[in-house]
Amino acid sequence: MPAMTAVEAGARAGAGVPAEAVGPLVRGVGVLRRLAEAGGTLSPSALERATGLARSTVDRITATLARMGYVRLDGRDVVLTPGVLELGNAYLAALRLPALLGARADALADELDESVSLAVADRDGIRFIHQATRRRALSVSFRIGDLLPAERTAPGALFATEWTERDWARWRTRRAEDPRDTAFPAVPPRPEPAPAHDTTGTTGTTDTAAAVEAAFADRVGAARRDGWAVDDQLIEPGLVAVSAPVRDPRTGRVACVASVVSHTSRHPAAELPAALLPRLRTAVAAMEADLRTAPPPEPGPAPAGLATWTTASKQELGRDFVESLARGLTVLTAFGEGRPALSLTDVARATGLPRATARRALLTHEYLGLVAAAPHEDRAFTLTPRVLDLGFPPLSRTTLPRLAEPHLRALADRVAEPAALAVLTADRTEIQYTAGAGTGGVLTVRIPVGARLPAAATSLGRVLLADTGTPAAPELAEARARGYALVDEELESGLRSVAVPVRDRTGRAVAAVNVATHAARRSLEDCVEHLLPALRATADDIQRDLHRASRFTKVPTT
Repeated sequence: MPAMTAVEAGARAGAGVPAEAVGPLVRGVGVLRRLAEAGGTLSPSALERATGLARSTVDRITATLARMGYVRLDGRDVVLTPGVLELGNAYLAALRLPALLGARADALADELDESVSLAVADRDGIRFIHQATRRRALSVSFRIGDLLPAERTAPGALFATEWTERDWARWRTRRAEDPRDTAFPAVPPRPEPAPAHDTTGTTGTTDTAAAVEAAFADRVGAARRDGWAVDDQLIEPGLVAVSAPVRDPRTGRVACVASVVSHTSRHPAAELPAALLPRLRTAVAAMEADLRTAPPPEPGPAPAGLATWTTASKQELGRDFVESLARGLTVLTAFGEGRPALSLTDVARATGLPRATARRALLTHEYLGLVAAAPHEDRAFTLTPRVLDLGFPPLSRTTLPRLAEPHLRALADRVAEPAALAVLTADRTEIQYTAGAGTGGVLTVRIPVGARLPAAATSLGRVLLADTGTPAAPELAEARARGYALVDEELESGLRSVAVPVRDRTGRAVAAVNVATHAARRSLEDCVEHLLPALRATADDIQRDLHRASRFTKVPTT
């Protein structure tokens, strides 16, 4: 597991933490970071070892995060949930770049049939804010929110063209403290340095700090001269990329960097400038035009009632709910589209928190590197890319079946009947099961994931077909009017099922969930009166997770 940051190590020891910092908030952020680095799942005992916190502290923090909907306690494990994406979504919405430029990146990926990414600077690293990844056997595995060391990327050389001497000094300090890049879980660590007497000169094993700096400085100089940069297998063998800066029309500085990523079997690094750079530059020019002409954002609704909710949760759960942690995290959600920079007064007003509480939370986040403050007296605070550390990467490549599975299990346990998720096939004649949860009954419905059935004969198919246009069949018109479909022994004798749609952020039905039962166990009336409310609540839960997860990423339905 990656080493703790200096901030977290200081928090563990109680040293170096500002007097006004909120200790539980520092520790809670550390737990979220450790979970994200571990892929989203750790046992409480593993969290105890990773954070150095007492088990009782870990239990209270995870109970609080569970109450907030950021984790779930799944058996012996603590698992990140899509609810935690609201933190990263707040940063990406405030930034606006993914919303304004993402479609251009996607179109470029389609045109070139290569992966395309957008990245921003994060101190002496780069962090991805958009990914358009080709789905093939050999593909790039980077995710939105992944942090990479600047010197091992093409975007890093472009960002470093604007570094000050202070930035270079910070980079040298980080390289000296972590020469193998163990604090960057998204990249393979550098090989162990060879012994001093080894004079073979093998690349990647005998690089000294001076050699690394000289090589990076040369690439930064070339990027400053050429206006673009190439990554020739800097991260791992076979991986190459070409990058170009997207400049802020107001300041002329690099707002983000667009990259086309490939591998040497498709495009050797020497061929990238000729093969891919011209089209990349055309796309970048269009992106910069989009930034120049983009209208000012309309501020979305600020979160409401957060202070009241945290107080009520504390009263209900007692000492198991760490109110200062919950309030500190809710401060991050005050930012968003049209709210990129907020004063202390703005934050207090948006969250309902007292100014003193909001101030301590903001100072803590500033200490943790999650917010930055303008230097003037009435300073405004902005979110930094490091907010994406808090659970975004492992959830940014999720699928609808993965989102649905825990909700289907909960539904099946609640109603003691099997539940399933399905989508329409491309020709709309069949449904395909993509997720399910069974029960322990002797007589039960068991349809494996991947199975296909005629759409018109199933409740899942009917509720999806009813959403595809003006339904001609009476049963489809009925399903559309009611918002659910109930099928009684049409597919198989004794089999009854009821289904409702799952809708995406545009309101389109992209999948459906159902509960199936035997006619001897439940009447049609019972299906409507008892199964349908639970089914609708489950669909709402799945939709809520889908809407969070798909705000800045594409969530495949299969």
